Amino acid sequence: MKHLQALLFDVDGTLADTERFHLEAFNQAFADEGLDWEWDTALYRRLLDVSGGKERILYYWNQVRGHVVDVDGRGVRDTVERVHLAKTAAYEAMVNAGRVPLRPGVLRLLEEAKRHGLRLAIATTTSPTNVAALLRRALGPHWRLDFQAVCDASTAPLKKPHPLVYQQVLRTLGLPPPACIAFEDSSNGLRAARAAGMPTIVTPTRFTAGHDFAGALRVLDSLSGVGVADLRAWHGEPALVH
Repeated sequence: MKHLQALLFDVDGTLADTERFHLEAFNQAFADEGLDWEWDTALYRRLLDVSGGKERILYYWNQVRGHVVDVDGRGVRDTVERVHLAKTAAYEAMVNAGRVPLRPGVLRLLEEAKRHGLRLAIATTTSPTNVAALLRRALGPHWRLDFQAVCDASTAPLKKPHPLVYQQVLRTLGLPPPACIAFEDSSNGLRAARAAGMPTIVTPTRFTAGHDFAGALRVLDSLSGVGVADLRAWHGEPALVH
């Protein structure tokens, strides 16, 4: 097993429990667009199997509400783009208002990892706007300096569970997969990280608690109380523990 050198973090659901705010933002955007759509928690939990906001809207349109006609005659994809922009703006407003805190233990672990010389990276398929809004609010205006690699939807068009975003981060860091630990909250994220060859710690949310996390290094309620010593010990275990 390679010596632990880097921690790679997903964003939505992992660094912050964002999905309930994304759900609220989607519904606000639908209302603003005059669509009679309203996603509830049960439906949104199922839609999370589709990675990416625009992809999620398009899937819902095509698979669930395929009979809906084009809004204002502009075409499905133009409408999806417009709705997603409105949704992103609504979500960013929630973040800027301080409504979306980091999950327990995240900030402490980030700070401890830096003190111990571990490299930090972001591997997400959410939009760069969402990433920047959350981390700017949580870590300050110079948040980007804390991360040696940030790969997101702008760099990785193939969404999780495809491993592309993790492969991009590994190339940027110049590290082999066994030298890293990935942090995820969903089965799609776990599959992406594992396909890239990395041991993965999963901290599910209420939206992902029912997912299959077979193959995870650890499945934890949160990162509260988790320190670098714990990560090094778990990283050195020869067998994966569920």
